[in-house]
Amino acid sequence: MWAGRFSLAGLVAVPTFMALVALTGMRNQYADLVAQFTAPAFFASVALGIAFLLFRKRRWAAASLVPAALLLLAVSPQWFPTASRPEAGAASIRLYSANLWVRNRDVEAIAASIRQADADVVMLIELGDPTAPHLDALIGDYPHRIASPRIDRPNGDVRSVIASRYPLVALPRPDRFEAVGATAMTPLGPVNLVSVHLTRPWPFEESWGQISQTMALDEMLQSLSGPLVVAGDFNSVSNARIGKMVQRDISLRPAAGFPGTWPAALPSLFGITIDQVYVSPDLAFVSRRLGQPTGSDHRPVVTEITRAAP
Repeated sequence: MWAGRFSLAGLVAVPTFMALVALTGMRNQYADLVAQFTAPAFFASVALGIAFLLFRKRRWAAASLVPAALLLLAVSPQWFPTASRPEAGAASIRLYSANLWVRNRDVEAIAASIRQADADVVMLIELGDPTAPHLDALIGDYPHRIASPRIDRPNGDVRSVIASRYPLVALPRPDRFEAVGATAMTPLGPVNLVSVHLTRPWPFEESWGQISQTMALDEMLQSLSGPLVVAGDFNSVSNARIGKMVQRDISLRPAAGFPGTWPAALPSLFGITIDQVYVSPDLAFVSRRLGQPTGSDHRPVVTEITRAAP
């Protein structure tokens, strides 16, 4: 009996601990890793409370409300971020951004996903050797394209691509992280577009890696003027350490991070949103949704973007 109670207490204590760590805002690598998983932990806590009710353990169900409430508080900046208000009647552009996964061979799924989104701008990262030869089949409807050089990586060579229905002018490409940038001549006027892929967080890579790449992104963007969209795989949710750096130091605002984008094998409720779209304060999000599956371990993101109200 005591062992059973101890196990039940652990089921409540673990998500409570996660919520408290996330709410402290600590910037060390351990707290950052915990903060990545507040969204799935919230839904797991809700499911736990429902399970307690089904087994008529009302006291334990009431106890599970504590971590659920704390986790909802912790994850709310990710789901309900500070956002500019759209300008009434302004034109908008639709953006499709996706991590295709370096070993993905499903060209048909990728092409179908891009067609279904019917976006004005397509931003792709981790375009690997199996799919790169089929680029025309993937983005044949987009006459304007800018791509990064082939990047050698231990798990396979990749490229990043921006394809657009609007004319593009290439931006200088950084050499300290995977990125490609362009200025698009859109109905909103010139809009700077940057597609990025930051390294994985600790413990998969050194803790300094993501931080130094975010600083390099900041340096790259300092030379740009006018509206800015930065999209891609940040390997961080918007309310964890790297997401906070992007908002605090680069002054960009994220799209709402629900539902989750990774891993695609799980229901999106239990995914985490590491595939982000950030915009400068002079732009606003009209909508954000997940795109059709591509065969990747990431879900694509489709956003509608317009001018921000004065």
